[in-house]
Amino acid sequence: MSSVVVTKVESKNDLKNFINFHYDLYKGNEYDVPNLFSDDMSTLSKDKNAAFEFCEAECFIARKDGRVVGRVAAIINHRANKKWNRQSVRFGWIDFIDDLEVSSALMKAVEEYGKSKGMTEVVGPLGFTDFDPEGMLTFGFDQLGTMATIYNYPYYPEHVEKWGGYEKDNDYVEFKIHVPDKVPDKMVKISELIMKRYNLHVRKPTKKEVFEEGLGHKLFYLINETFKDLYGYSELSDKQIDQYVNMYFPMVDLNLIPIIEDWSTDEHKLVGVGITIPSLSKALQKCRRGRLLPFGWWHVIRALKFHKTKIVDLMMIGVLPEYRTKGVNALMFYDLIPWYNKYGIEWGESQVEMETNENVQSQWQYFDYELHKRRRCYVKKI
Repeated sequence: MSSVVVTKVESKNDLKNFINFHYDLYKGNEYDVPNLFSDDMSTLSKDKNAAFEFCEAECFIARKDGRVVGRVAAIINHRANKKWNRQSVRFGWIDFIDDLEVSSALMKAVEEYGKSKGMTEVVGPLGFTDFDPEGMLTFGFDQLGTMATIYNYPYYPEHVEKWGGYEKDNDYVEFKIHVPDKVPDKMVKISELIMKRYNLHVRKPTKKEVFEEGLGHKLFYLINETFKDLYGYSELSDKQIDQYVNMYFPMVDLNLIPIIEDWSTDEHKLVGVGITIPSLSKALQKCRRGRLLPFGWWHVIRALKFHKTKIVDLMMIGVLPEYRTKGVNALMFYDLIPWYNKYGIEWGESQVEMETNENVQSQWQYFDYELHKRRRCYVKKI
């Protein structure tokens, strides 16, 4: 008889235990970047996360000898399932001690939940949407994590191989891009050429435009359009966009967010956006157990406002399909590199890119870069 007991999260206190387990498991780890406690509470609470308009989920905690030893969330994104014609239950927020009995029990709970809802496969790690961390780290365990991605111990993928029936569904790659001390000559030439030829202009949004004139929403509508064909993507709802505008923009440095407009159209059509932010990895590591109080907030402010980091996270870069062959990505970095130099940024983190997305990866041709992480989403028929 198994000594592992898996129970559903039923109360606020259960959810706190679910979130706190990650801090316990990764205490002192130099590569893990923990989520803020408040962010996880909001994301996993049905009354706070707008994704529950089209998702349903249950969280599970594993205990052994009365001690919390693992956790996992089981998520059904009905919008994504309809779009991609799949009946998938996703697993995310998965953490466990190095005990196969524990990890197997957690996945059994996800599989049984999925079956009870009529699902025919398990996929993950995935969150509610593409804006949640996704993909299990399989290479790069000695690299600093990011706010937007998952860090996990090397034994995690070893467990997946032993669960039985799980195989590759999608692989991601991540790049470390070194910032040059000036805009490369080739990039200057291409950028100035396309601005003239296509009447494209790069500029920065203002707070007034973002919050009072609807530009923040337009930027995420653009993201919806540019990300729509990516693995597992489901379009953001208006309510979700409200949340993300209020989450990302109040504290960001708008100098690091170029937008590209086509001025050959009367309305100055928005065709591209790059949302980049100073890395919060080191700051979040200094937030005790994911809390901003008493002193965590200061480390976050130092990174965001005073650029006390040498890393920039390239969070989202979106270009309308019909403009991708016109050099718009180069135009963004033509604008950004001088700002990175001014702020003392030495390298950028690409975030996750589908292994097969050669168009996205081609934008790094102007830089000295290296592939430093890989991650995988798995699938199993149930």
